[in-house]
Amino acid sequence: MIRADGIRALTFDVVGTLIDFETGILDGVRSVAGGQGPDDEAVLAAFGAAEGVQQELTPEMPFTAMLDPISVRLAADISLPGLTGSPSPLRRSIGSWPAFPDSVEALKVLGERYLLVAVTNADRPALDAMAATLGEPFADGVTVDQVGVNKPDRRMFETALERLAAAGVARDEVLHVAQSQYHDIGAAHRLGLATCWVQRRRGREGYGATPAPTDVTTPDLHVGSMAELIGALRAREHKVSL
Repeated sequence: MIRADGIRALTFDVVGTLIDFETGILDGVRSVAGGQGPDDEAVLAAFGAAEGVQQELTPEMPFTAMLDPISVRLAADISLPGLTGSPSPLRRSIGSWPAFPDSVEALKVLGERYLLVAVTNADRPALDAMAATLGEPFADGVTVDQVGVNKPDRRMFETALERLAAAGVARDEVLHVAQSQYHDIGAAHRLGLATCWVQRRRGREGYGATPAPTDVTTPDLHVGSMAELIGALRAREHKVSL
C-alpha cells in the first residue's frame, strides 16, 4: 500500500513499460518476413509463450541473451526460419527499440520529484542503449547480469531496495511501476512493495508478447499510460496535503 505521506522513489520495469518492445519485435519480424509474416497478434502471442518457456529453462539468462533461443521457438511457431541466428535479428535490434510516445516527457516530469531506478531483465549494455533512448532518466539501474536472476525472482527487487536503502529511501517510500503482471506486479506485491500497473494493452485482449501470469494481482495504482501515472501521483499528493 502507498504510504500516506508519499513516496520518494519510483522503480521501473523498462522493456514493455517505457520501451515499446512489441513494436520492436514486430519490426524485427517484418524485416525478415518482408510483409509475408502472420498476424501481428499471433506473432506477439507466440513470442510471449516462447519467452515463458525460456524463463523456466534459463532464469539466470538476461532477456537480451534469451532473445536468441526465444527466436528459435518463434521462428518454428510462425514458420520464419530467418529469425534465427546468433545473435538473432531481434537480439541485434533491442538497442534500437523505440520508447512509447509518452515515456520521455513523463520521465522528465517524474524525475523532478522522484528518484528513478530501472529494474530490468535486460543486460547492462541494452539498458544503457534504452536509457539513452529515454533521455537518461535513471539514477541507478539493476540488471540481470549484475544480480544473476530474472524477474520475477525476488532478488532483483531486493537488490534495488538495498541500493535505495543505502540512499536513505525506505521500502514503503518506493512505488514499483511496470506493465508485466508476470514479471513484476505479483512479485513486487509479495515483497510488500506498492505497485502501479501500467496496462499498455488496455482495451486489447490477451497479454501480447508478455508471458501470461498465473494470477492477476490487484495493484495499488492501475493506469494505461505514463500521463495517467503522473495524474494519479499528483492527485494523491494533493489529497495528502489537504
